[in-house]
Amino acid sequence: MADFKKIEQLEKQLWSAADSLRANTGLTSQEYSRPILGLIFLRYAEYRFNLAKEKLGGSSRRRAAASKDSIKARIQAEGAMYVPDEALYSNLLELPEGANIGLNVNEAMKALEAENESIKDALPKTYTRFDNDILKGLLKNFTAIDFSLGSDVFGRIYEYFLNEFAKSEGQGGGEFFTPSTLVRLITEIIEPFHGKILDPACGSGGMFVSSASFVEEHNRSASDELSIFGQEKTGDTVRLSKMNLAVHGLQGDIREGNSYYEDPFHLAQGDGGHGQFDFVMANPPFNVNEIQKERLEGDKQRFPHGMPRNDNGNYIWIQMFYSALNKSGRAGFVMANSASDARQSELEIRQKMIEQDAVDVMIAVSSNFFYTVTLPCTLWFFDKMKNHENKGKVLFIDARHIFRQVTRAVRDYTSEQLDFIANIVRLYRGEQPDHTYLENYPDEGNTSEWKLDKHFPDGKYQDIAGLCKVATVAEIKEQGYSLNPGRYVGVAQGEEEHDEDFALKLESLQEELEQLNKESRDLERDIANNVSNVLRLM
Repeated sequence: MADFKKIEQLEKQLWSAADSLRANTGLTSQEYSRPILGLIFLRYAEYRFNLAKEKLGGSSRRRAAASKDSIKARIQAEGAMYVPDEALYSNLLELPEGANIGLNVNEAMKALEAENESIKDALPKTYTRFDNDILKGLLKNFTAIDFSLGSDVFGRIYEYFLNEFAKSEGQGGGEFFTPSTLVRLITEIIEPFHGKILDPACGSGGMFVSSASFVEEHNRSASDELSIFGQEKTGDTVRLSKMNLAVHGLQGDIREGNSYYEDPFHLAQGDGGHGQFDFVMANPPFNVNEIQKERLEGDKQRFPHGMPRNDNGNYIWIQMFYSALNKSGRAGFVMANSASDARQSELEIRQKMIEQDAVDVMIAVSSNFFYTVTLPCTLWFFDKMKNHENKGKVLFIDARHIFRQVTRAVRDYTSEQLDFIANIVRLYRGEQPDHTYLENYPDEGNTSEWKLDKHFPDGKYQDIAGLCKVATVAEIKEQGYSLNPGRYVGVAQGEEEHDEDFALKLESLQEELEQLNKESRDLERDIANNVSNVLRLM
């Protein structure tokens, strides 16, 4: 929690400094956002570069004797970018009085790109439009960033800035950042040790960074084990994702394109009628409407169960994720609660996927995990190679009561809570618990309340009322093919429903009501159109 509050304080401090550009230049957020993010990137590149140099060690004489190419290769092998002297952030801080700071920053960006192919043409070079005093102030303010606070601090600061830029332009806050604890929980459950990873709504690339951290923490090289593929609809976000990968020493194929209509990786065209990917991770936009479904209806590989008739994109994304998996692939993604119980054509699609044994795990998450929206969400998991004992079954976990209250408006998981939820899944799969994350991330919020052996003393999975339940397809059919964990898990014996639980249920019901109202309006419109067509023919 201390780290979260430090990051939150840092974000506000950095934003206050950055917002001075808007006040003093008259530029729009679109014009000054990328240059600001570029400075933060340059600062982070030097931070990673210095960590790699320290790890390599050796005497200064020995380093001096080594060729530049040798040093560069060793630095990049440590997962960092090679930063030449002319691109060092610290050197920009030491520029003499009267130097043209904007010109020097532009040259620093060019020098960094020249040494690192993965970020070619990704960095901004428009700093000469800013006054020296403004740039000097920003450079000094950004030295306060403590990148040791987490593996994706760069990505989180970027997303925070995007939200603030959008607000300043009156766009309602922009797209929200996937909380790092949810990203890590998805990572722990799909266990991406080796293979091809796809995120078709990749944002700043946080899912990839988390996967790389997971691999490294298990004593493997992420650059050797993982092949990264991502897609985003805006060029600026594609460039940011490339920057984020680069500063973590990762290579990836990140494409610009609308994932509904453009399929650059031919994601469903793998061997044996399966998809191309070992893993899919995503936090797609929820409840998107006005998708041009007529453009997608002929794509039976990506959307084998057809288009939902209502005006909602959730089940377009869900089919896309499943179709992208190869014969042994796993997927984990964030989804609106309403998708778990959606009716009509979405229920038909969900029924087919359940009967195909596509669904492996469903986890209900509390409200207030996202920074800009309060609604709860659900984590979905697919597994195309379930073990024999779990075929025809789904594990439901109701984790709405598991969280840490960070601020009045924000919740997250302690490392103990996250470790607990992930290891319930491992016990269900018949695997040994893995406490690597808990061991690597000690947390002052850990209280032993969520220690695994406290709830599963014999080290084997068991249903626990109010927490987890394994349901068969027959039981799911009895519940109308609902995938809402609350329908199966129930309430712990002797436990009363608290105001907090009631509030969560009310929020979920409100979301479901809004979705049903929307479906009703769609149906009314369809009926009216059909009646009009009939009358025209009479």
